Amino acid sequence: MAHLKFPAVSAVACAVVLLLGSTVQAQSSTRSGPQWQAMQARLEALSQELAEQRRLLADLESFRQQYFEQRGLLQSLERQVAQQQVALDELRGTASWNVLASQRGTGTAGEPLRLAQAQPNAPVPVGQSPATEGRPPEVAPLFEQPGVLTQPGHYVLEPSLQYGYSSSNRVALVGYTIIPALLIGLIDVREVKRNTVTAALSARVGVSRRLELELRAPYVYRSDATVSREIFEGSATESVFSANGMHMGDLELGARYQLNDGGIDKPFYVGTLRLKTRTGTDPFDVVTDCQTRCVGNTTGTGLPLDLPTGSGFYSLQAGLTMLYPSDPAVFFGSVTYLHNFARDNVSRTVLNGEKEFLGTISPGPIIGFNFGMGLALNEKSSFSLGYDHSSVGRTRHNGEVVPGSVRTQLGTLLLGYSYRLSKTTSLSVAVGAGLTTDTPDVSLTVRLPMTF
Repeated sequence: MAHLKFPAVSAVACAVVLLLGSTVQAQSSTRSGPQWQAMQARLEALSQELAEQRRLLADLESFRQQYFEQRGLLQSLERQVAQQQVALDELRGTASWNVLASQRGTGTAGEPLRLAQAQPNAPVPVGQSPATEGRPPEVAPLFEQPGVLTQPGHYVLEPSLQYGYSSSNRVALVGYTIIPALLIGLIDVREVKRNTVTAALSARVGVSRRLELELRAPYVYRSDATVSREIFEGSATESVFSANGMHMGDLELGARYQLNDGGIDKPFYVGTLRLKTRTGTDPFDVVTDCQTRCVGNTTGTGLPLDLPTGSGFYSLQAGLTMLYPSDPAVFFGSVTYLHNFARDNVSRTVLNGEKEFLGTISPGPIIGFNFGMGLALNEKSSFSLGYDHSSVGRTRHNGEVVPGSVRTQLGTLLLGYSYRLSKTTSLSVAVGAGLTTDTPDVSLTVRLPMTF
């Protein structure tokens, strides 16, 4: 029995060995087949793609971190730029004052009716100015009205002295001619010499960063000398008629508003408004050398015995000033319009205290413009050259143009020099030369603006 089991077990064992051998041989033959090799190559390719994607993901994560870092840096830079923009706006306002401060004005020739011409102003350090480095060039003042605004909370006092001289000749033929060059009648020849001295004190205060108010109080001395032969007398002897006047002039109130923030190669625009009062001596109140009346009167000179120091009319002037800095020069110019308000029931005082009724008097409007250039010579001194022109309209009497009244053209060539004495004080000198017959021959103005 036992002998029989052993061969059976041996047979089973042999069968198992043969089966396993055939299976191993089959697997070995399968792995070495083409399908197995293709699958193996596919697995290797997928493994490489996976490794490449992992590398790309790592790079993407690195880029993502760099992006957030750069975004944070950009936000920080944007905050810094915003802070610097605020500081720049503040500095731009200060620069506006300083560039415009290089344009403080000096008066033009003194006409009987003072014209408040818009102008660049004299170099005056306004308020707390920044350091000297980067300071815009200061140019010598030329025209009457300042073109810079005083900083808020500060004010400027500007004493000034102006001298003007003018002379004119007039020849009038009174008679008739029978043949050319043969006159039957008289010749009225008059030569008039006028001297005017005006001492003024101006005060300016800064209301806001863009608005400034001004008050100007002048004191005027006038002296006229007329050399003539009295009409209808037929005398060959010349007579001299002299008159003078000394009194308070017309007070002026002004306001200026800076319209924009200018800078280097960017113009400044300043709007101006000025009101002239009637505080000076009225020309209709002074006694005129006539008997009973002057219109058509042949007795007396027809000249005032005392000279007026005011115009006798309220005036309102509006203007626009432009300043264009272009290192090392500053170009400037302005246009103005002045309206004189008419007066009703006007009477003129003649000899013996009598009055001559005139009615309504309406002076003509005045259109003006000026332009020029300022050049810095060094850190403290500057020089300016400019031209000022005014066109005065005809005067009307009771709505009608006064006979003999014509539009008058006043042209003046101006030279100016300025020297900065200290951080708060400047000395300015301007000389004007008349280019038209009706313009004063020469004017000289000295100003000393002081900032507080």
